[in-house]
Amino acid sequence: MKAALFDLDGVVFDTEPQYTMFWSKQMAEFHPNEDGLEKAIKGQTLTQIFNRFYSGDLECKRPLVTARLDDYERSMSFDYVEGFEHFLVDLRTHGVKTAVVTSSNKDKMANVYVRRPEFKNLFDAILTAEDFSESKPSPDCYLKAAARFNVSPSECIVFEDSFNGMKAGRAAGCKVIGLATTNDADAIAPYADAVVPNFLILDYYRCSML
Repeated sequence: MKAALFDLDGVVFDTEPQYTMFWSKQMAEFHPNEDGLEKAIKGQTLTQIFNRFYSGDLECKRPLVTARLDDYERSMSFDYVEGFEHFLVDLRTHGVKTAVVTSSNKDKMANVYVRRPEFKNLFDAILTAEDFSESKPSPDCYLKAAARFNVSPSECIVFEDSFNGMKAGRAAGCKVIGLATTNDADAIAPYADAVVPNFLILDYYRCSML
């Protein structure tokens, strides 16, 4: 393992319950006859969500939803998933490059940096939605992250919680560790090389054995 590539929400931060609550309210308001849409959007960029669910007659609602989301994110809690900080230190001590690879945009990340001033210094690279042309489940984001470190995707481990994210990691040729923070462990197991509830049981040596 030469590089560890982390999704953001549900992997680095335990924020997925908060986003599920937000999008559940938006979808209930604008798509009242469809259930479960808040889960269907996991791993997608805001642009993708708008293109799929807020087009046609609902396109005029995009500024309203964007404003609501911006306001919501400014008051969110960005708590690290259990064991993450210790695990990251362990990886970097062993010379592993680390990157965040997220579908979040730079505006969202600005909120993260305000709430977590130390965040930028934790990683060797942070790739956001602006850095790749296709979002998960396309492998584009993880291929670009591997290229950023000049390593083969087969030398990378991807840490994901969403189905789209795990599919992206697999399609890129990376090993995938699924975190059961958003979906049930049994549901994500077919898409991952290993499934864990958090980072408490992980270390450099266990990951290197995958």
